[in-house]
Amino acid sequence: MRKILNYLLEHRTLTRKESEEVLTNIAQGIYSESEMAAFITVYLMRSITVDELSGFRDALLNLCIKIDLSDFDAIDVCGTGGDGKDTFNISTLSTFILAGSGLRVAKHGNYGVTSACGSSNILEYFGYKFSNDQNKLRNEIEKTGVCFLHAPLFNPAMKNIVPVRKALKVKTFFNMLGPMVNPSFPKKQLIGVYSLDLARLYNYLYQLSDVQYTIVHSLDGYDEVSLTSDFKYILNGVEQILSPAMLNYEKNDPDSLKGGKTVKDSADIFIKVLEGRGTVAQNSVAIVNSQLALKCYYPAKTLNDCKGLAEESLLSGKAIDSFRKLIEMQA
Repeated sequence: MRKILNYLLEHRTLTRKESEEVLTNIAQGIYSESEMAAFITVYLMRSITVDELSGFRDALLNLCIKIDLSDFDAIDVCGTGGDGKDTFNISTLSTFILAGSGLRVAKHGNYGVTSACGSSNILEYFGYKFSNDQNKLRNEIEKTGVCFLHAPLFNPAMKNIVPVRKALKVKTFFNMLGPMVNPSFPKKQLIGVYSLDLARLYNYLYQLSDVQYTIVHSLDGYDEVSLTSDFKYILNGVEQILSPAMLNYEKNDPDSLKGGKTVKDSADIFIKVLEGRGTVAQNSVAIVNSQLALKCYYPAKTLNDCKGLAEESLLSGKAIDSFRKLIEMQA
């Protein structure tokens, strides 16, 4: 690792193969925590390259426990996190709104690292039992429209880096990797990213794949469509800047999107919105992100049609029905 660090500190970059080797070594516990922290810190001080990000992704996908959900044609909705905005759990809410609208969702997620409450924290709070058992997950997605892929169970080799990430408590390139390493390899994805630079990186990498994808980034820094500002919207390589008004939404105040300071607080907001009792701002953000995921899944539909599907799922109770069925199946 000393040789690698000296190389990187000379303002050089790694090749795709070298990046894959380093992350594989991290997963195999070859480096100490201080060495791993130093390596991560390099990428807090400079931008990651396409080759480096590709190599890190390759390593994680090679090491992961794979699951076959291909016959469900599922979508994933996942943000990078790391935006420092402490919003409520928008992508997790979208998961059930999409299921209520008839899609199958293979949601990839984890505990919160840079926020108080990640998608895993929320689902665990309500009694969801994490598993990498294919039969359990296939049964859940078939019966409820949703299965949840708790990242540590599918990439157990990455347990070595967890203490370092928790100690640093800042966004790292592992945030960048999260949406890219869903172990079910979904062919449809909505990805929220925390910066325009990362949106460009993702757009480049996903154009080289066979995935139908949407990338979103709010220009005031959110890794989702917050409706607090205009946002970058990339659908299968086609880029636009959209405003809340262009999609017939009111502009939100950032304070209206705050999540809870504890898992319980976050869970209370989550269930309130899912039951249709959210504020106008909370509902609109859950709906707009679901709307864009539906557009990703059904490119031929209009954005307005997709908004109608998302609203109907949330406000008719179909979304909460999907959630309740999933939790009941854990008994």
